[in-house]
Amino acid sequence: MMETLQNIGWSMIFSIIGAVIGIALVIASSLILPVLIDRLTPSIDEQKEIARGNAAVGEYYGRIVGSAVLGVSIVVAAAVLGGILAALH
Repeated sequence: MMETLQNIGWSMIFSIIGAVIGIALVIASSLILPVLIDRLTPSIDEQKEIARGNAAVGEYYGRIVGSAVLGVSIVVAAAVLGGILAALH
């Protein structure tokens, strides 16, 4: 019984640590990805185009950055789940 409670405690600790690291990674990626997109498209200044009302650039920029952040979030979620499953065994 004591071993089961200890395993549950460790899994909670690993999940909290994994969640904090995951949140930090997602925030870091949401800060870095717009800069990366700006560098990959040097001939287009997305912020100026969006300010001018260019809806196509706004949609493109939002979809690219949003999908990249979503992809990083899925990878981080899988890593956190893997840590929890490893702690339970």
